[in-house]
This record gives sequence, structure tokens and C-alpha cells, in this order.
Amino acid sequence: MTSPLLAALRSEPVPHTPVWFMRQAGRSLPEYRKLREGTKMLDACRDPELVSEITLQPVRRHGVDAAIFFSDIVVPLQAAGVDVEIVPGVGPVIAHPVRSRADIDALPELDVADIPDITESIQRVTAELGEATPLIGFAGAPFTLASYLIEGGPSKNHEKTKSLMASDPESFSALLAKLARISTTFIDVQLQAGAKAFQLFDSWAGYLSRADYEDHVLEHSTSVFSALAAHEVPSIHFGVQTGELLSSMSRAGSTAVGVDFRVDLADAATRVPSGRALQGNLDPALLFAPWEALAPRVEAIVKKGLELDGGFVFNLGHGVLPDTDPEVPGRIVDLVHRVSAEILGRRS
Repeated sequence: MTSPLLAALRSEPVPHTPVWFMRQAGRSLPEYRKLREGTKMLDACRDPELVSEITLQPVRRHGVDAAIFFSDIVVPLQAAGVDVEIVPGVGPVIAHPVRSRADIDALPELDVADIPDITESIQRVTAELGEATPLIGFAGAPFTLASYLIEGGPSKNHEKTKSLMASDPESFSALLAKLARISTTFIDVQLQAGAKAFQLFDSWAGYLSRADYEDHVLEHSTSVFSALAAHEVPSIHFGVQTGELLSSMSRAGSTAVGVDFRVDLADAATRVPSGRALQGNLDPALLFAPWEALAPRVEAIVKKGLELDGGFVFNLGHGVLPDTDPEVPGRIVDLVHRVSAEILGRRS
């Protein structure tokens, strides 16, 4: 039997609206924090035993319709040989930023032999999940990875990235092409090992104009989806603050498009091809509101999602915030399942 999540991503009929949460693997869970004590983020991401347990924790606690592989977008860079560290409170920090064509040419490729732990982690997780709950694989999109490499870490303005893009578009394209291959390899290994869908995260694409996105970025994200098409699994393309880019992002080749909380689902539906599945889009900050204020917001999104021409997956408009009450996501899952099943039941 096809899971509700996989069916929704393909815009097929479902018994209820499926739910999963970005950053559901850890973050707000006390059991995650206890397990991670004394272990650096990237070390945890390369330990199959830890990865498996952390990936499964929110599935057990929240009853979500899918697991999301516990990893980080810079893991494939680290695996390829890039000197990167995730600094608590800061994020990924690159020891030697990429600023020239020579730096780009020297950037290593990712080989399957570099990541046997990813295969083992996926196999452990899928063995525990069984057939009922699919595992979603993921990777960072080429532009977002490029921004970290060029800036040397997180950036508010991405000025060095945009400068290279504008002043040396040929080198910028070469960098994104190499990163597209790295992301493709990383996802391919996950799918080969048993992941049933994948999401490409373009966290920083929303800082670009539509023209710059289409001229410099779209072809490289497209190449990732194209290279992985032979797997015939559903895919999601997601970015933050990408309301103005949804039409362009929908051309990259994913079966579903993620919508952040700044865009109404009905508006998003007018910006993507008819029948394309959407995913989203509750503001994660609203999980801090009293339940009597939060529940109507959840129900409203479910109802809008079920009015779409294509499939719908309930998610947050970005990731679970670290201080979220760990009981709230589970209550949301129960509510989404109940409300959507009632609406779909009345239609049948």
C-alpha cells in the first residue's frame, strides 16, 4: 500500500493529509538533546547508530507520516574533504572559503566511497520503519551550498556570493555545477539505500531576485532533479522566503514544491503548474501560541490544502524552533489527520 505521504507528493488520493516537520529530527526533543550530549553535530551525522535513533525519535513521539533523514547540508562537503565545522550558535563555518576559480577547481568531488556511513544509516532507519512510514532523504541545493563556501559561513546579505555571481558568472556556474554533482551523489546514495522520497533545500535562494535565480541558479538545481529522475521517487523543492521564486523553482523538476509561511497556499497554487503538489506552511513561531489559538490556524491550512488542484502535505513553513514544546507537534499531527479525514470522508 502506498503511504499517504508518497501518494500526496504524487497528487494521488489519500485517506488523510500526511504530515511531517522540517527539523523534526531533534531540535526540540529532550531525548534528542540527551543523546547528543558531548557529541558534535557533524560527528553525530556520521554515526549510523546515532543517526538512526535520532531519525526515528520524532516518528515515535509525534506519529508523523514520514521520517526525515538526520543529517546536515554540509555533510557531503565534509565527506568530500572540505574543512568545515558546525559552530554552536553560529552554523557551518568554512576554514578556507572559496573565492577564486582556482579555489573552485580545487574543490573536491564527492565519491560514493566517501560515505559508506550514509548507506548504513539509511539501511538501519528503513529496517526500523518498515513499509508503512517512508524515509525522506535530503541535500542542500547548489546555491545554498555555494553561499556557505563563498561567504565562509552564514551570511545576512550574501554579498561575496552575489559579487562572484555578477563579476565572474562562468566561475560561479562551474562552482554550482560541481555542487550539483555533490548533492546528486549524496541523495543518490540515500535513495539506493532505501529512502523513498527526497527534498532539496535551497535555504538561501530567497535572497536572490527572480532574474538572478533564473540566470544563475535554476539550471543547476534542475540538473539535480534530472539526474535523480531514474529513481522514480517523489521529490520536494523548498526554499525560505521564495514566494517570488515559486514559479521558477517549480520548473526545476520536483513533484512537489515547498511553501514557506509568508505565502498563502492559494496564492502559491497560482504560481506553480496546475496539479503540482504543495507542502507547507504553518509559521513555526505559532507553535508557541496557546492551543486554542493554534488549532484554528492548523485547521485553516488543512482546509486550504485540500482545496488545491494537486496533492498537499502539511508541514511548517520552515523548521521546528529549538524551544518548541515537544508535545505540540504531535497534537498538530493528530488534528491534521482528524480534520482532513473528516473532510475527505464527506467527499467520498
